[in-house]
Amino acid sequence: MSSGQNSGGLMSSAGLVRYFDSESSNAVRVGPKSVVASGVVFGIAVLILSMMV
Repeated sequence: MSSGQNSGGLMSSAGLVRYFDSESSNAVRVGPKSVVASGVVFGIAVLILSMMV
């Protein structure tokens, strides 16, 4: 690779890093345990409904 070429790797991801670093103070916060629990409950509900049909 010559010195005149730019791969653009870091420059293209700089905006995403800046976007994900900023957190809104009025954002909804959900804990990881709540996400896993709701997934388990949803999966059980799907299994129960599929047995009924």
